[in-house]
This record gives sequence, C-alpha cells and structure tokens, in this order.
Amino acid sequence: MIKTVSIVTHKITCNDQILELTNQRVIYWEAQESLILSDLHIGKSAHFQKSGIPIPSSVLDDDLARLKQLILHFKAKTLIIVGDLFHAEYNKDLDQFKTWLSNFEELNLKLIKGNHDRLKQSIYNQFKIEVHQPSLEIDCVKFVHDSIKPTENCFTISGHLHPGVSIRGKGRQRIKLPCFQVTNNQLILPAFSLFTGLNTQKNFDKCQNFCFTEDGIFEV
Repeated sequence: MIKTVSIVTHKITCNDQILELTNQRVIYWEAQESLILSDLHIGKSAHFQKSGIPIPSSVLDDDLARLKQLILHFKAKTLIIVGDLFHAEYNKDLDQFKTWLSNFEELNLKLIKGNHDRLKQSIYNQFKIEVHQPSLEIDCVKFVHDSIKPTENCFTISGHLHPGVSIRGKGRQRIKLPCFQVTNNQLILPAFSLFTGLNTQKNFDKCQNFCFTEDGIFEV
C-alpha cells in the first residue's frame, strides 16, 4: 500500500523569485510551474544488488511514489533535476523509471548533469530528458549540480552535497535531519532519495538551515 505523504511548505524569496520549500525534499517554483529537486540516484539500489548487497527494491518504489504525489499536488508541468538523476549503469531500476514516466506524458524533464549521470546521450533521448551541462539558467536563477562561487546577478541552486544538520537533544542525544541550506545568493538542495547519507559538516557563511520532518519545516 502506497503511503500518502504530508506536504508542508515554507516560502522564501531568492533574487525576487518566490520559492516554496517543502518537507518532501523538493522546491515548488510557482512562476515556472516547476518542481526543483536533486540526487534521485535512480539505479543505485539495483547497482548494489548486482554486487550482492541486499538493498530492498522498495527504496525506488517509495521515492517514485513520493515524487508522483508531489507532481499531482502542485500540478507541476516541469521537473528541474539538479544532477544525479541516475546513479551508474543502465539497470532494471531505469526500466521501472521508464514505466513510471508513462504516467506523465506531458511532463517536461530538465536535467543538469551531475557526476553520476554518465549514461549515453541516446538514453537521455529515449527518456525524453532535456540535458544541460554544466548549468541551466532561468530568470536569473542558475542551476548547477555542484556548488560554485555565486555571481552577483544570479542566484545559484545546486545539489550534490546532501546537506543535513546535527541537532543536540537532552541527555547528549543527537538527531540528524536533512535540510535546505540558503544564503543570500545560493541554495543547496537536500537529496531527494531516502537512500542517501547526510553531510552535516559542510556549512556556508551566513547560512540559514531549513530542516524538515514528516510534520513540518523549521529553521536551525
């Protein structure tokens, strides 16, 4: 049975663009009718299974089910994927993704290539994915997989780092949560896939960390 996710949002303004952060690891950009996300790593579970590591196939099932609910909820017309849509070689997970895409024949996919996106161009053509490398710019918002030194006139959105925050609780307990990292000229996306680690070491000067759980979004 597919779990219905709770979608909580928090609006921020970046370079005069209103972006809607969500607790489901994506941003909704209403002006472009687009969902912005990064690091799906489709093919990762099958890649590890091929090496004899027992990763459950439900990992991809859950990620795609969550993404489907987000597309329907926001009525998104475009996915802007800021790198690492895929993980490695072509495997059975990509066949599953192709079947999943058949539910969204009118959906536009824009991929800014990441370090794991190493498939042949013919594969991207087959999936009807518009590929950009190294970056894509829309209305003074630049999308690039790995963070770069921002320019004065352009707000940068990137992925790759899988940002998170370690929060200390009572009794020396700590909890790690994914987050959106935001400065005045850049934003780092959390990894969309749940089958990823968290980097709690990297932080930027004057950075706001918008952490999230299944129930909400809060700033740390």
